[in-house]
Amino acid sequence: MKGNCLIAQSGGPTAAINATLAGVYSGAKENENIDIIYGGLNGIEGIMQGKLVDLAPILEKDDNLELLKNTPSSFLGSCRYKLKGFDVAEEEYKKIFDVFEKFNIKYFFYIGGNDSMDTVLRLKQYQQANDRGVTVIGVPKTIDNDLYEVDHTPGFGSAAKYIATTVKEIACDTAVYDMDSIVVVEVMGRNAGWLTLSAGLARDSKGKCAADLIYLPEVPFSYEKLMADIKKVMENKRQVIIVVSEGIKLEDGSFIAEAKQKDMFGHGQLGGAAKNVEAKIKEALGVKTRSIEINVLQRCAAHCLSKTDIDESFMMGRMGAKLAAEGKTGVMVGSVRKDGKEYGLEIGCGDIENIANKEKKVPESYINAEKNGLAQPAYDYLEPLVMGEIQVKTEKGIPVHLNIKDFI
Repeated sequence: MKGNCLIAQSGGPTAAINATLAGVYSGAKENENIDIIYGGLNGIEGIMQGKLVDLAPILEKDDNLELLKNTPSSFLGSCRYKLKGFDVAEEEYKKIFDVFEKFNIKYFFYIGGNDSMDTVLRLKQYQQANDRGVTVIGVPKTIDNDLYEVDHTPGFGSAAKYIATTVKEIACDTAVYDMDSIVVVEVMGRNAGWLTLSAGLARDSKGKCAADLIYLPEVPFSYEKLMADIKKVMENKRQVIIVVSEGIKLEDGSFIAEAKQKDMFGHGQLGGAAKNVEAKIKEALGVKTRSIEINVLQRCAAHCLSKTDIDESFMMGRMGAKLAAEGKTGVMVGSVRKDGKEYGLEIGCGDIENIANKEKKVPESYINAEKNGLAQPAYDYLEPLVMGEIQVKTEKGIPVHLNIKDFI
């Protein structure tokens, strides 16, 4: 099927999403059936407005494609737009496919997480009902690591590396004073605690975890148990590091910190879990306590990239282009970890019907018996994903990034 292709990005930014974009672009260039490779600005919302840009003049220039791989955030911009069902909002789909027709788009690649894969699913369903002749491929990204049909998501490894590094540095900071103190660190993660779990990779020279206590949303949270856990840790050390997911929930299933206002996907904004925990500790134990909310810092920390993550993100993008060339549609690029001691991935795909609107959570086997830290399988899973470093290009000592606003 000869024509043009369109690549867009959606959802929260990551440090590796542009490596995936570079991979799709690189693979699409090798497809003789693709003429022009367009980028869609601001995701599906921008596409409905016809905001497309020819990527060749940008990415064929000098070393821009290589620089793009190590540039954090969404180069093409993003959105959090939820498509309604085409039975109630068909005009939205007509806008999208009219744009596809206007620009002769025959291949559409959408790079994103859970909500983005919902968009891929809806476009697939509209295609099936209306036979509009466009190949639709989902390409995964999310620091949350909660997509089905992938061993781990592009972007997660770099975020995990940043979190583990930051927690280790916080531990260094707190260790200098000979006094009782507690630091509560809040990490992103609504329902899946993968990012919070990665704090366990912060270990000292003796292999002991720098995070003394780690609490995930997969395990009901109890302030009473928290105080008991802290007292037990303080029997042997004076400075305590606690890492909590922003999505930790009480026994009744309620988040300990959630805004009442919801977004288009029905999510209330989370944030403030560490502050709440800090206040409770001060009240119950009277120990000097401070809270740190890592927040968006873990998303675009390209000064702390995992080479494994960037290399695999690029490979996943290229696989998306390969799947399209093979005639696949309505699928998402997926991966399976190879058996054996040597780490490796097999990259393939999964039907979007089996992926969209599902969340992959941390398995119970990854959580220790006390429900406040990691079990060995978690280390086995996480460690390969943060391996390797990338020499980031700098100018006057500061990282250099590719910015689309310099070209349009």
